[in-house]
Amino acid sequence: MSFAIVGVLALELALGRGGKPTSRQGALATLSDESYGKALLVALAAGFAAYGLWRVAEAIFEREEDDSKRWAKRIGYLGRGAIYFGLTYSALKIAAGSPAESQNEKARKTTAEVLDWPGGTWIVAVGGVCVIGLGLYNGYRGVSHSFVDKWDTAKMRSDVRRWAARVGAVGLLARLVVFALIGAFAVKAAIQYQPSEAIGLDGALQKLAHQSYGRWLLGITACGLIAYAVYCFVDARYRKV
Repeated sequence: MSFAIVGVLALELALGRGGKPTSRQGALATLSDESYGKALLVALAAGFAAYGLWRVAEAIFEREEDDSKRWAKRIGYLGRGAIYFGLTYSALKIAAGSPAESQNEKARKTTAEVLDWPGGTWIVAVGGVCVIGLGLYNGYRGVSHSFVDKWDTAKMRSDVRRWAARVGAVGLLARLVVFALIGAFAVKAAIQYQPSEAIGLDGALQKLAHQSYGRWLLGITACGLIAYAVYCFVDARYRKV
């Protein structure tokens, strides 16, 4: 849902109909302006919390036989759980009337703090490389269609499976673009010792918008984020549990 709102707002900007490049927290803040916003934010917070708990349960009950793979998966599940618990907190804060802080602001504050640590430059640079790696992993999943292996395809019609795989691939490739930009600018912030170079999701979309053919790039990426939201719904419906 949050990715869909981010994608729609970015697509509106690309089409010249208003809109704005924003983060998932910014998308939640947009909902708060609607008459039904607070109720929807509370419902989304409950959904985010449930998803986070599911990821924690996956980490606890992971049955991968290879020890290294099992612990890598557990760390990944816990990381995703932490992200969604953070979104739960953000949704409840916004519902209570607190203003949303952009991911750009958070990224720059965090980067500034970490750069002041001993070895902070290396920590930020390695973090940026890890984010780029996460983007490349999303791209690999999109190109290889490996995500389909986690679906109960026996319950899917062949045409639904085919189109769901295509939509999922587009969505994951859009995440490759976004994560690669976020990671690259984190590395740049470390090399130049400039926290202002760090960006979040909203900053990544802004960077696309300011390039040559920016509206086209932003529009394509926005469509990809909407596709990712559709993929998430399909994944929730057909995922093997």
